[in-house]
Amino acid sequence: MNFYMYKKIFSTVIFVLLSVIASAQEFNCSISVSSPQVQGTDKDVYDKMQKALYEFVNNRKWTNYTFKVEERIECTLQINITERVSTDEFKGTLNIALRRPVFNASYNSTLFNHIDKDIQINYIESQALDFSDNAYTSSLTSLVAYYLYFFLGMEFDTYSPKGGTIYFDKAQNIVNLAQSANEKGWKSYENQKNRYWLVENALNSAYGDMRMAMYKYHRLGLDAMYDNVDVSRSVILDALELLKKTNNEKSGLILMTTIMYSKADELVNIFSTGSATDKTRAYNILKEIDPGNLSKYSKITANN
Repeated sequence: MNFYMYKKIFSTVIFVLLSVIASAQEFNCSISVSSPQVQGTDKDVYDKMQKALYEFVNNRKWTNYTFKVEERIECTLQINITERVSTDEFKGTLNIALRRPVFNASYNSTLFNHIDKDIQINYIESQALDFSDNAYTSSLTSLVAYYLYFFLGMEFDTYSPKGGTIYFDKAQNIVNLAQSANEKGWKSYENQKNRYWLVENALNSAYGDMRMAMYKYHRLGLDAMYDNVDVSRSVILDALELLKKTNNEKSGLILMTTIMYSKADELVNIFSTGSATDKTRAYNILKEIDPGNLSKYSKITANN
């Protein structure tokens, strides 16, 4: 093979690689489907469901933006099947987590860590997964798409003030389309901690400070830690004050609970160092808005 042939092959390979990079989808999502509590030997269906979901999430375009490979959103979806109701109907739980990289650091900050404890899904083995933004076509894909849009809302909120509204709107649209569905988790009257209320909290203007807090915390706080830790810590304190305002407006919001569950350990690490004034201020806010994690927050002022 002569030099020109090598050059042609090399150019083709580079073109393909650049095309892949340019067209990278939004998510780099780890997906698992397990069924340790389900009796029976037909476990192949769960492997096929896992593979189908992986392709549905990671190979589909969810926004109008072009993401580089290294910019893809890191997340985890873990479905635990607890009951096989029929051949194609399943019940279980869904563990979900969303991570965001911090600028100039090798650290990923957890944005969202949540367990949906009451999922009902239908899956027909080897049938292509179908989804439409304009119709409730599948309990499985609607469930997953809802959380992916919610992820995008959370992610974009951290880069610009309320930048994720369009994606929260898409998540809410799925909720609206699911109102006539038989599956649980979509309706306001079922409980105050389900999918309906999660996106309602995000879009309710009365709780707008909660979303502004996420922008300040991440873009103006964590992302600037490399340049000035003390200033960034002060900005994060301001973000906590915004969360406090929301908590004063209405305590016990599912989105607030989820944010604090996701951030508790990180906040302890941030405020375990710094001035005694910052430590005390952080502790006093956190014990008010997240009393369930008080034992963790007590570490902040342990060395004052």
